[in-house]
Amino acid sequence: MRFLSFHVDFFWYKVTKRGRSKVFEEITDIPKEKKIENAIVFFVSVEKQDETNPAFIEKCLDEIEKIVSQLKVNNLVLLPFAHLFGKLSAPQFALDSLKQISDKLHEKNYSVSRLPFGWFHELEMKAKGHPLSRISRIIK
Repeated sequence: MRFLSFHVDFFWYKVTKRGRSKVFEEITDIPKEKKIENAIVFFVSVEKQDETNPAFIEKCLDEIEKIVSQLKVNNLVLLPFAHLFGKLSAPQFALDSLKQISDKLHEKNYSVSRLPFGWFHELEMKAKGHPLSRISRIIK
């Protein structure tokens, strides 16, 4: 798994149209448009190697919590992002993994917004400019 995080003043998204993936979420409980203030946005790519490594979820959560504890931010955004140059996992595995990560973060009392899987999004954000405002991780 790989992720790129941004500490932002705000993040706004709007679902535009379905992507090319055969796996996608029906948009029912997930808002089609939302603005989140003072958040950490995680652009997440689930990789093929994760399919045989069940520990990657906990390692990912540990890395997210390290960043959160440094920035002291409770609003988190998970955005499926297949463009971080790894070998991608199967789409259904990626979706299930993102749901697990989101659920576990909710259980830890974080406010989590997860963009719907398998859709294109219009995005807008204002990233902060401090030393920890942009962080990337490769989780193995």
